[in-house]
Amino acid sequence: MFLLNHHADYRSALHADDIATLGPAGADAIAAHLAQRANHAPTPLHSLPGLAVALGIGALFVKDEGQRLGLGSFKALGGAYAVIRLALEAASAKLGRTLGDAEMNDPAVRAVAAGMTFACATDGNHGRSVAQGAQLLGAKAVIFVHGGVSDERVAAIARFGAEMVRVSGTYDDFVVEAARVATERGWTIVSDTSWDGYERIPGLVMQGYTAIAREGLAQMAERPTHVFVQAGVGGIAAALAAQMQTTFGDARPFFTVVEPSRAACIFEAARLGHPAKIAHGEPTVMAMLECYDPSPLALRVLYRAADAFLTAEDADAVEAINRLARPAAGDPAIVAGESGAAGLAGLIAALRDPAARAALKLDGNSRVFLVNTEGATDPERYAELVGLQPAEVAA
Repeated sequence: MFLLNHHADYRSALHADDIATLGPAGADAIAAHLAQRANHAPTPLHSLPGLAVALGIGALFVKDEGQRLGLGSFKALGGAYAVIRLALEAASAKLGRTLGDAEMNDPAVRAVAAGMTFACATDGNHGRSVAQGAQLLGAKAVIFVHGGVSDERVAAIARFGAEMVRVSGTYDDFVVEAARVATERGWTIVSDTSWDGYERIPGLVMQGYTAIAREGLAQMAERPTHVFVQAGVGGIAAALAAQMQTTFGDARPFFTVVEPSRAACIFEAARLGHPAKIAHGEPTVMAMLECYDPSPLALRVLYRAADAFLTAEDADAVEAINRLARPAAGDPAIVAGESGAAGLAGLIAALRDPAARAALKLDGNSRVFLVNTEGATDPERYAELVGLQPAEVAA
């Protein structure tokens, strides 16, 4: 399914708070932070001319977040950044002086952080980032996961020293439970979704994701004509949409938000014109995007800066990861997880539908920018779907 943006706020100016957080100043802030991270390097941007020809478009570029900060996911940019910012602010208040990213390893900062506990709900990747940020500062992390999160993903979080808590229900249910417990115990909740009265911290998480657009645009010789970005609660899509809007204004690329058809809460909010929690249905293979309640903060941006909303089927996602694993002649192989390839899944689905292809203005001159949001964060599941181990594809 596809839907053109018909919201009353479409193409209006971004909210001033969103410009401050997700515009040029926000991208500058995360760039300054990353400059202080010991193992940081910009992730690669891959050109896939062979696949572009096969799909009937002019050019295809994939920003590979499977190589971000050792965590294998774009989420490495968000949760850890928010944790470190919050700890620096707490230390600044206690010490009576302003502390920046260069002081994150200062013993005085670590002493303050040691008394802090950061909590979050996660399907896997966000929790790893929050746990990593806490470990970097010597703080404590408590991570809530639901029963559907694989043991492999839980172990990947726990290796950062986090306390793991399993909760029944959907992602949206344990977001509420994590916030309840954190409030009762005086912990700091670091959520990647917002709710009434809780916007600043998810705003910091989203600010981290602006680095993807900043880096990607710098790596391209020409600006893209189209951007396809996947969404769970909408954070990464909103961050990149805001960057395209503040960088290019009315000349920005045509921006499409992609979701699993089985968990399309952003699509439904776009159809209705307001946020609404959708019913929990059959699980999707794109497990990291299985969210049923959109972030109001993300929607505030997307109503203004997204041009279209699109759903992809599980079969599209499986096809996408296999196309990237077994590339056309001359193209590089890319290890993309089931959710990581969702943007490509949406592009494939749109190109096969003549009405969607025309509505999204895709043709032989289109230069499409995608984000592989994660590598094989569950290697066993990846091997099951692709028939190859991640290491075989990477090699």
